[in-house]
Amino acid sequence: MSDVSRSPSVSPIVSASTPASSLPSPEIQNLVLGESVVVSEQDKIDAVKLKGEANKAFTSHDFLAAARLYSEAIEKNPLDPILWCNRAYARMKLEEYGYALSDASKAVELDPKYAKAYYRRATCHMQILKPQAAVADFKRVLTLEPKNEAVRAQMVSTQKLIRRIEFEKAIEVEGEKNPIERCHEIIAEGGCETEKTYSGPKLSLEGGKYIITPSFIIEMIEWFKSGKSLPKRYVWEIVLGAHRYFSQEESLVDVSLEDGVTCDVIGDVHGQFYDMLNLFNLTGKPTEKHYLLMNGDLVDRGSWSIEVILTAFAYKWLYPKFMFINRGNHETKDMNRTYGFEGEAKHKHGEQTYKLFAHVFTTLPLATLVSATKPPPRKANAILSPQGLKRYFIVHGGLFSKDQVTLEDIRKIDRVGKQPGQEGLMCELLWTDPQDTPGRGPSKRGVGIAFGPDVTKRWCTLNGVSGIIRSHEVRQDGYQVEHDGLCTTVFSAPNYVDQAGNKGAYIRIDSSGHPHPPMKPMAYVQGGLGSMMM
Repeated sequence: MSDVSRSPSVSPIVSASTPASSLPSPEIQNLVLGESVVVSEQDKIDAVKLKGEANKAFTSHDFLAAARLYSEAIEKNPLDPILWCNRAYARMKLEEYGYALSDASKAVELDPKYAKAYYRRATCHMQILKPQAAVADFKRVLTLEPKNEAVRAQMVSTQKLIRRIEFEKAIEVEGEKNPIERCHEIIAEGGCETEKTYSGPKLSLEGGKYIITPSFIIEMIEWFKSGKSLPKRYVWEIVLGAHRYFSQEESLVDVSLEDGVTCDVIGDVHGQFYDMLNLFNLTGKPTEKHYLLMNGDLVDRGSWSIEVILTAFAYKWLYPKFMFINRGNHETKDMNRTYGFEGEAKHKHGEQTYKLFAHVFTTLPLATLVSATKPPPRKANAILSPQGLKRYFIVHGGLFSKDQVTLEDIRKIDRVGKQPGQEGLMCELLWTDPQDTPGRGPSKRGVGIAFGPDVTKRWCTLNGVSGIIRSHEVRQDGYQVEHDGLCTTVFSAPNYVDQAGNKGAYIRIDSSGHPHPPMKPMAYVQGGLGSMMM
């Protein structure tokens, strides 16, 4: 198994949040309105100069540098609301919505008539799934700018969203039929037959039931590349075929790597279908000697989420013991509603298809424990399992708001049919992020927490885990080894939403305890992805 504590076998494939743009700034705590804060004329001049540099960085899409420069400007002049509002915008681009919300709030404290700051705070509330709070801020904008029809339209749209969410919750309480059962009923009633004019790849029939073959997947991928869609019946068969295996797996899946077997861990791909195909060309397809583990966030943002998820689910149906998929925070209803997958699924294959996906997403495992079967060299300085073997905990987000959470606690999570919410073990598995400082801190996203290197070490020691491999965040090189080698982040969507300029990567784990040499970066043309960020 690749030694993550030394040098993980990480393969960059092309050059949200990177490490936080800056920690929650001391000035957030120290600046108290009403107290006498003196800002010299020279400091004001310096702040304006820094703001100009930050604006240039922002225009160049270097949002991390922009946030840093705005922070330096704020240190010079913490009484300028524009600086706080601008830093909020830079942090929004980095998906640090929790930090951005604090900045926007400080801007409106400094200037209660600052409409743009209210608008940015409303946008942050939308991103952290608090539409009611967003409506309140949209109303404040309209009080200040009653003729702003764009904001009025957003407010009306958000109010409709709130009513829709409430309606859907009411239906769930009343007991709407399970989408799996409903799809089987529709099929049995003859309501989802393949169109006679369909000329694409064909699933095989065996004993009156559809089966999947390697040749079908190859033809399906080519069909997708030509811009064509599968018939709804085939989509349902693929999703139902994968569901059959997800529903049999525990919330924590155990994977042992026998001699000669490798497992590639793939991070977020976010609907970037053509990039995923290039990635598969590097990793290879799943086989009995080579497993693939996709670590969540397959959908949303990118415009080909359906093609991505159907390809992954098709491999799961075909190779259930070689293809593994963890749930990410974007395999959830709230995120799909906000970031595009719900709309894409309904547009391409109808509402019942989206309901089917939404339910099957709840059956995805929450984490995977990948274990070596060969003992490490004696000189290896690693935390080992009770059996003296290396093993890696692979999860989309990260660790917890409390100590003493065990692997067994994770295994027992009742996940099927459940959404992660905004607190608890499931939420934290999908949402949390590492931080450089010890202990725990607030989430830069506004959901979950941040956990430090001491938290990681205690958890790994408690559970006999050699390291954590997680995704969830853009890293400029596609990966980053953190927390003294115990936490590695891998992100696999290159040039995320056509603007991040990052590389993508994957991590290869084998049974030998030795890392594979990293592959050379491979640049390639993007698929013309349209940003679906709000």
